[in-house]
Amino acid sequence: MPVPPVIAAYRGEVVERTPVWFMRQAGRSLPEYRALRERYSFAEVVHEPELAAEVTLQPVRRLGVDAAILFSDIVTPVQAVVEGIHIRPDRGPVIEQPVRTKDDLARLRPLDPETDLAYVLETVRLVRAALAPEVALIGFAGAPFTVASYLVEGGKSSDYRHTKTLMHTQPDVWEDLLDRLAGIALATLTAQVAAGAQAVQLFDSWVGVLSEADYRRFVAPASRRVLEGLAGLGVPRVHFGVGAGHLLEAMAEAGADVVGVDWRTPLDVARRRLGPAVAVQGNLDPTTVFAPPDVLEARVGGVLAANGGRPGHVFNLGWGVLPDTDPAALRMVVDVVHAHRLAPS
Repeated sequence: MPVPPVIAAYRGEVVERTPVWFMRQAGRSLPEYRALRERYSFAEVVHEPELAAEVTLQPVRRLGVDAAILFSDIVTPVQAVVEGIHIRPDRGPVIEQPVRTKDDLARLRPLDPETDLAYVLETVRLVRAALAPEVALIGFAGAPFTVASYLVEGGKSSDYRHTKTLMHTQPDVWEDLLDRLAGIALATLTAQVAAGAQAVQLFDSWVGVLSEADYRRFVAPASRRVLEGLAGLGVPRVHFGVGAGHLLEAMAEAGADVVGVDWRTPLDVARRRLGPAVAVQGNLDPTTVFAPPDVLEARVGGVLAANGGRPGHVFNLGWGVLPDTDPAALRMVVDVVHAHRLAPS
């Protein structure tokens, strides 16, 4: 079976053309997803493998991307083991009882993926069976810090004060919390790979709010446990955070084969800092897809030019697809990227 271009690029191998997929490509902006959501809630889609598989496959059909990423949520695994966690359309994850004390940790039992996430694993199997061999399937999980921030804050936050307060005033509780979440993430990703995922992405969405010193002391050990725990599975490991340009080297050192770069850090700068052994993913500003076609094409070309034809690059946005994005603009990005040849046919 041929190696999908995304997987080859993640491994730093030479590919004919730059592969491309988009974070949050499934759902949100696609009319077929919106039509489905008129009939089913978000939770129903995630928990019903046939529906989740359909949503995962929709962008592959419409956009021609080189990878599908599992449709789920970063809090889905902890929802399976902790009661009172909900996804609100206008707020994202909402936790009824935040986790802020040592006693609260007892609510975080170990995850048994085959039992707790059977529906997710069935989704993975259905998607892999439906995809063409050249299209990769990417599994994902929320990184310990980002999931912890939701649990401690009770939802999204603008300042993460409860999270940072716990980190600094009760470091033993914080370490225990992240260790438990690392175990959940590792179990989740290991099971996804066994079910058919060919690469995994660890989303540390909000880690950019930390200084490098705090990241290395309070977060890197837990992320390293996840990423190094996956090392023997033979799949590329992608690590990504928003606003984390100051953490690129530290995130790579946690055990990533590929570091996702958001739009704030030029790709050539990121490659110079990370070195040739680490592949990169990114990094078009998600708002650029609202620009006129000539501007969009030029900006896509700018990202490709910044990579300089080096192997080990998967094109992506610098964060997720915005809900009111025109799918035609995304398809244009895919076509422009694919037209940029890297090696003779």
